[in-house]
Amino acid sequence: MNTIGLPQKESKKLADELNILLSNFQVYYQNLRGLHWNIRGRRFFDLHLKFEELYNDAQLKIDLIAERVLTLEGVPFHTFSDYVANNKLPIGKNIHNDEKSIELIVSCLSELLKIERQILNMSAEIDDEGTNSMMSDFIAEQEKTIWMMKAWLA
Repeated sequence: MNTIGLPQKESKKLADELNILLSNFQVYYQNLRGLHWNIRGRRFFDLHLKFEELYNDAQLKIDLIAERVLTLEGVPFHTFSDYVANNKLPIGKNIHNDEKSIELIVSCLSELLKIERQILNMSAEIDDEGTNSMMSDFIAEQEKTIWMMKAWLA
């Protein structure tokens, strides 16, 4: 057992998966920054602010994920090469269009949900309530964001 009472071997695997999530959140964050900077058109003012709200939220989540890796006695990834090597998200480059921007966000969040659900299952198996709670909160929030983004696209 580790110092927080969880099995060491499983905690290591969980920290590894959280590092994958961390990498993907870093890419998501950078996608949001690019959308924020490059959005054009009549919806500029609304979307510019929305993208800022989303990247600020992503930045907070990045910190929470890294701290959870540390809590599980792992080492959080912190290099661009690690982020790129573990990325599963689409990369948004030079997106100026409002609909393409929102579609990118929905696509990224859908991929993040897959990773988070895998982590949730792993953490449930070892009674890791800390990781469970964090993943549950992320999942609920991101599902709502996807619903809102899809409503916007309709």
